[in-house]
Amino acid sequence: MIRWFAAFIGYMVYRFPGAIVGFLIGSLLDNYFGGSSAGRGFQGTFQQQQRSQRVTPADFELNLLSLASLVIKADGRVSQQELDYVRKYFVQAYGKDRANATFRVFNDVIKKREISAAKIGTMFRQRMRYESRLQVLHFLFSIANADGRVSELEVRKINEISGYLGVSPRDFESIKAMFFKNPDSAYKILEIDRTATDAEIKKAYRTMAKKYHPDKLQHMDEAYRKGAEEKFRKVQDAYEQLQKERGF
Repeated sequence: MIRWFAAFIGYMVYRFPGAIVGFLIGSLLDNYFGGSSAGRGFQGTFQQQQRSQRVTPADFELNLLSLASLVIKADGRVSQQELDYVRKYFVQAYGKDRANATFRVFNDVIKKREISAAKIGTMFRQRMRYESRLQVLHFLFSIANADGRVSELEVRKINEISGYLGVSPRDFESIKAMFFKNPDSAYKILEIDRTATDAEIKKAYRTMAKKYHPDKLQHMDEAYRKGAEEKFRKVQDAYEQLQKERGF
């Protein structure tokens, strides 16, 4: 494949930095000359951004994996369930070969240097749609929840990343509430207070259903669309719960 040949040439000339650049350039050429369909998924996300700077799919995958690694290590231990979740997610989104290639590059190069959540978050904020960034946030919470519990340290790390992504505090609390069961969860998911009237609850549901509707992520890969469907179901469940509680 072109990407690996380019990575080898880059390594011979500029060692590891050259390998990274060569791999990313080779990925672009692979896609241009009819690479695997799994490689075209997130390309659409960035093609629709009217900006002079672009991000290759391979670049996006490495940065997304970098954010995932920060969440996995946030509580001071590496959970096998969380690692397995990330690998399964990447395989579903990009295919086994592409996912394995991304993990190899990450383990060989990216993992050995300090990962900047601020730089990655800022890049995503500049070049991704807001609803796509919400899905990244949901993905990070799903990783933390893979072992059955989202720790406070993981919440803090995801909150930090959320700020870099430019996600509003209310949207952060809404997605967070999808992973915590308490009496106020349904209200938080719909971004309203307990004092909200029945009419305000109905209005909030329509607003959130529109915001989280899976159709907004048709440009993304199937795995991410499934994540969007999960968020949408949580909104529906929250609304139905309040309907039953209040009897309207």
